[in-house]
Amino acid sequence: MFGKHVAFHAPLAACLAAAFATWGPSADARVTRIVIDTTTAIPGQPYEELTGRAWGELDPGNPQNALITDIEKAPKNANGKVEYIASFRIRKPTDMRTASGVMWHDVPNRGGNVAFPADSFAANDMHLLSGWQGDNAGATRLPANVDCKPPYVGPCAAPVFANHYVKTPVLNGVTGQIVGRIVNRSGLNAQPLNVMGNPIPYFPVDVNSNAGATLVTHLHETVNGVITLGETIPNSDWKFCGGGTFLAPTPVTTLPVRLCLKDGFDATKLYQLVYTVKDPYVLGAGTAAFRDVGAFFKNEAQDDFGTANPLARSIKWAIIRGSSQSGNFTRHFIHLGMNQDEKGRIVHDGAWPLIAGRRVANNSRWGQPDGVLELYQMGSEGPQWWHQFPDTVRGLHPAGILDRCEATKTCPKIVETFGGAEVFALKMTTSWVGTSANNDIPVPKNVRRYYLPSSTHGGGNGTTTENPPNNVVGCPGNNWGTGTFLANPVPATGLVNRMRIALRDWVMRGVDPPPSQWPTLAKKTLVEPTKAAMGFPSGVPGIPDSIFLPENFIFPVFDYDWGPEFNDSDATGNPTNAPPPILHVIKMMVPRVDGDGNELGGVPTVQRDAPLGTYLGWNITSGPSDATYDGRPFHAGQVCNYVGGMVPFAVKAADKKPGDARLSLEERYHTHTGYVAAVTAAANSAFSQGYLLAADRDALIAQAKESDVLCVNFNTVTKTCLDP
Repeated sequence: MFGKHVAFHAPLAACLAAAFATWGPSADARVTRIVIDTTTAIPGQPYEELTGRAWGELDPGNPQNALITDIEKAPKNANGKVEYIASFRIRKPTDMRTASGVMWHDVPNRGGNVAFPADSFAANDMHLLSGWQGDNAGATRLPANVDCKPPYVGPCAAPVFANHYVKTPVLNGVTGQIVGRIVNRSGLNAQPLNVMGNPIPYFPVDVNSNAGATLVTHLHETVNGVITLGETIPNSDWKFCGGGTFLAPTPVTTLPVRLCLKDGFDATKLYQLVYTVKDPYVLGAGTAAFRDVGAFFKNEAQDDFGTANPLARSIKWAIIRGSSQSGNFTRHFIHLGMNQDEKGRIVHDGAWPLIAGRRVANNSRWGQPDGVLELYQMGSEGPQWWHQFPDTVRGLHPAGILDRCEATKTCPKIVETFGGAEVFALKMTTSWVGTSANNDIPVPKNVRRYYLPSSTHGGGNGTTTENPPNNVVGCPGNNWGTGTFLANPVPATGLVNRMRIALRDWVMRGVDPPPSQWPTLAKKTLVEPTKAAMGFPSGVPGIPDSIFLPENFIFPVFDYDWGPEFNDSDATGNPTNAPPPILHVIKMMVPRVDGDGNELGGVPTVQRDAPLGTYLGWNITSGPSDATYDGRPFHAGQVCNYVGGMVPFAVKAADKKPGDARLSLEERYHTHTGYVAAVTAAANSAFSQGYLLAADRDALIAQAKESDVLCVNFNTVTKTCLDP
């Protein structure tokens, strides 16, 4: 039993160190077989791409696997081990004698591919992607023939690779209750039970009966967790279905499971279902599979059947890298102590979680690793900060993400990069100031932190124009809606390019990266999430004061009571409360802004120092009265989940809307030449401080020169400014 206020009678690090000291080097948890299914040349590069599968087994008695939820209940082979199959893809020099010794181990985001940057090809680095998400749903579903091994005998054949995956153990016959939510749907047609666009990965215990399930409506939800309840829909008025309508349903045969309602769906209501599901996955086996596959390709010469490791004796340094949900996995991976392999060796020498402020829900029963921290989704449980730090609000023992790797001396060198959207929707600031939000948490010596101010999730497209395109911005999440502002163009490319080189040099050569830069309480660049505290200017077109109200503005961390079988610090175990009560709403903080509404406290950028508008790490969800409204009203007037926006400056003073005190482009730069000079100064500043590569600096200056900003003679065919 776990639950709240778990008692620990010795310091965590000491307990962990003792556990690992009594467990000698072992080969029990490991990859036993690899199969290369395809080998193809990479066009334009002296590289080849190998796609295949890794079979592995985990020892439930090994302390390094002890945190895997339900591993002791999982099916076992004749040797008493728990088995998995994980996908992998390798990109490597055709002539391995040229290999640099660096392997980037990328975490696939929801089964997807990760491109290899041009400079990594040029450096002769190696690239490994491997599966970790074992929920077998949507973009992480298992392929046909996943179990087949060569030599193939029909109907067995090599599986066709469509996405990354892990075949994790299933606890057949185990049942439990979960929550499913349907929002912004209308009409009589069946609607899916999804999480972040992918199916909820569990089937009802009986698809032909809704007995024991409860379907209610919510008339309104605030971002800080206040719910206006509607009606309870009688079980006679809805059913599980695979499609169709209530009167003409199709059977449930595959995911997603859908609901058919007698009277149809109303887009102004959210439909919340509590129902019993069956056959949970041992999701934590996927986390261990990622560890073992990385360790195998880094260290082993061959598998148990004599198949050679194609990267054998070539890897000196490995770096785990994950963006967004994959970055959350990276933090989760380190927190669980998985950066130590079965022989006690460090798996990854470096780690780079990008645009990630929490830990993914990949090690609890009924986990939904696709979740993005919408209401009743896991991911912010336990420490979100690196160093051990008190958690007085939630009543948890002091802990940190690095506790386990510090105990075993297997912590990587870490660079973390993120921006505005992670603050306003993805609950980033808890990792900076804890749950009490009273003090800045010190950053460990092995961590560097870089905040890209006023940016959207993943960065914008870098468009430099006085007339930005009027494209509709979609709010990410579970069918959320659209934004009212223009797309935020602040690019992450320059910072990402610089930090990729910085982390590589730090890991390979011990060269220190640039100093960390992020908003802090000490510098008064991190403040309360109110308009007054932020110093946000009034009169910015399209920004009503109502957006700054607590019910609309920033998504807080919720302290949920998941029940007595759940460990709230490690986010392991069995959550039995569905939905979980909210015990505390954790205080969040936000960056202070300047007179234009642009954020302070991050790395220097061209957009911050030579802006073309107010760049926002947030947007406002459109409603029926907005031009961008698309018929999804439920979240209208609230932040548009984790996407940013932009409110351009007027070109001339006469063009400004009433009340807009921001200087026009002409007032601040005067001419095209003046704008180019401001960009040049900003780019040189970022370069000289170490946050921008020379090539990216030069590209930003060239882009400004070619832009239409205050340009008198702009060639619309070549899209370049002809002003002297």
